[in-house]
Amino acid sequence: ADCRLSPQVGSRIADRVFDITRTFPLALDVGSGRGYIAPHLTKEIVEKLIQVDIAENALKNAIESEIPTVSVVADEESLPFKEDTFDLVVSSLSLHWVNDLPRAFKEIHQVLKPDGVFIGAMFGGDTLYELRCSLQLAELEREGGFSPHVSPFTAVSDLGHLLSRAGFNTLTVDTDEIQVNYPGLFEVMEDLQGNSMGESNCSWNRKPLLHRETMLAAAAIYRGKYWREMYGNSDGTVPATFQIYYMIGWKFHESQARPAQRGSATVSLGDLAKIDGLL
Repeated sequence: ADCRLSPQVGSRIADRVFDITRTFPLALDVGSGRGYIAPHLTKEIVEKLIQVDIAENALKNAIESEIPTVSVVADEESLPFKEDTFDLVVSSLSLHWVNDLPRAFKEIHQVLKPDGVFIGAMFGGDTLYELRCSLQLAELEREGGFSPHVSPFTAVSDLGHLLSRAGFNTLTVDTDEIQVNYPGLFEVMEDLQGNSMGESNCSWNRKPLLHRETMLAAAAIYRGKYWREMYGNSDGTVPATFQIYYMIGWKFHESQARPAQRGSATVSLGDLAKIDGLL
């Protein structure tokens, strides 16, 4: 999944950067990992990029790009930069790992220059719903109850509120879904936990292990052996759905356009039917 998912999301973040018709002298990639955004950018748009991640090994194995980059090992919740430093901050599929998401957003807002922009992507609440449902059904059947085995994700209804509280304005939040097919449940979990994606369950109240019988039952449920309406594809593979939230937020500056005052409109919505005559 990593060879398709992470670069694909990094590319879509880069597309959103290109949509803003300006050059960014200094940019920051928060939770950069191996740097899946930088290869899709150009040095004409981003002149210098700082890549920050808490995993030093990921930074050492960063993907090459044409942009001059500097690697910094640091926590996303405590960025070691002065206020009003960066023209652009980007982040791709790392913010679901932070313990305090509101604080991380405030840190990002603080290091942005006025009129700077934050463009990020993170996993949404419906991510891996096939895996979660299969594990829960199997545990209910074999053990009489279940515990969370996939990390919790933010709901889209909360995301705009969190960004607004952090000080961002002119917000844009949209969602997308990326589906990756695997041979079976075990390959899904191996890809999530192994070297490719490096994902695991961060829930503090999770069970330390899953019984073998439960895992086998979950794999059968996932594939649709028990219930044909479950998730298995006709070719024998199983889908894993990743819901992605893309967000754009700006730091306030006097030059930015402001919404008109309430009651200042000169045309009534009731006159929309007569729009041709008004024009």
